[in-house]
Amino acid sequence: MFLGAVFTHRYDIGAMMRSRFLFLISVIFSFGLLLQNSFAADAIGNSYPTRPVKIIVPYGPGGGSDIIIRAMQNKLAETLGQAIIVENKPGASTILGTDFVAKSTPDGYTALIVDMAFLVNPSLFAKLPYDSQKDFIPVIELVSTPSIMLASSKMPFKNLKEFIQLAKTSPSKLSYASAGFGTGGHMASEMLKVVAGIDLVHVPYKGAGPAMTDTLGGHVSILFTTVGAAKPYVESGQIIGLGITSEKRAEALSQVPTFAELGYPAVNANIVWGIFLPAGVPKEIVQKINTAFNVSLQSPEMKQRLTELGFTPAGGSSAQWTTEVTKLTNNWSKIVKQANIKPEQ
Repeated sequence: MFLGAVFTHRYDIGAMMRSRFLFLISVIFSFGLLLQNSFAADAIGNSYPTRPVKIIVPYGPGGGSDIIIRAMQNKLAETLGQAIIVENKPGASTILGTDFVAKSTPDGYTALIVDMAFLVNPSLFAKLPYDSQKDFIPVIELVSTPSIMLASSKMPFKNLKEFIQLAKTSPSKLSYASAGFGTGGHMASEMLKVVAGIDLVHVPYKGAGPAMTDTLGGHVSILFTTVGAAKPYVESGQIIGLGITSEKRAEALSQVPTFAELGYPAVNANIVWGIFLPAGVPKEIVQKINTAFNVSLQSPEMKQRLTELGFTPAGGSSAQWTTEVTKLTNNWSKIVKQANIKPEQ
C-alpha cells in the first residue's frame, strides 16, 4: 500500500510538471503571436500609403464638400506622400457615395467626406443600405461653417422680412432648393419654416452646384448654402444674402446680417464636415490619416485658405469626432421630429 502511494505521488508530480510545461509553452507561443501581430501592424502603419488615396465626395462638383477637399488636396498629398484622388459620386441624398465607401475594401485607400446628410439620413430614411454607426470609422472633423440664405436678385423680395411676408400671404407658392434630402440646406430651410411659421415647397437637387444654378436663374425662391459657395455670387450682385446662421457676421460676407439680428435667433443650423473610413481599417492607418489631416489643417496657408472660403478649421482626434458625431446625430434627430419631416421610404 505504501509503495502504491509513492507511485501515485510520483505520477501526480510528473503530470503537474507536464501541465506546467505545456502552459509555459502556450504562454510563449501566445506572446510570440502578439509580438508578430504587433510587428505586422507597425509594418502596415509604417508602409502606408503605397499608392494614391481616393476620397469620395457624395455630391456633384461645386458644393461645400467638393470645395473643402479640393482645397486640401495638394497639402494632404504632400503630407501623406501620395496623390489624393477626389471622386464625385452624387445621388440619392448622398446615399450612393456613402454606401460605396461602406462596401469598399477597408485598407485605408478609400475615404469619405461627409456633411450634415450623414448625420441626418438615419432619421429621415426608413431604410439605408448601410449602418452609419457600425459600418464606418470616424477619422476627423475637418471644418464647420454657418449656413447662408440666398435668393436671386431677380426675386421680388430683397430682404428676409419681405420674403417672410410674401410667404405668409402666398402659402406654398414659394420654394427652396437644397443639395439633396437631409443636407444642411434642407434642414436649415425646414428650421426657418418652423421658426417663421411659413410653408415652402422643397426642391431637392443632386448637389449644391445644380441647386445654385437654378437659384441664380430664379427658378427657386431661396437656397441655404455655405459662405464659400455663396461668396462670388453675392459679391457679383447676382445673388442677395438674406441672412446667416452664425452668432456674428461672417468676415467673408460681412454685409449679410445674422438671423439673430433679424429677430430669428433660433435659426442656427451650422454645418460640419468630417472624414470617415469603412469599418475594419487597421487603427494604425486610421491614426496616420488623422495625423495627416491634422498637419494639413494646422498649416498657416491651409488655415488662411479655408478661412477665406468661409470655413472654420477644426481637427482633433478620432475619438473626439466620434463623440461629436453621436451628439449631432441625436440633436438632428430631435429637430427632424420637431419639424415633422417625414422619412422617405
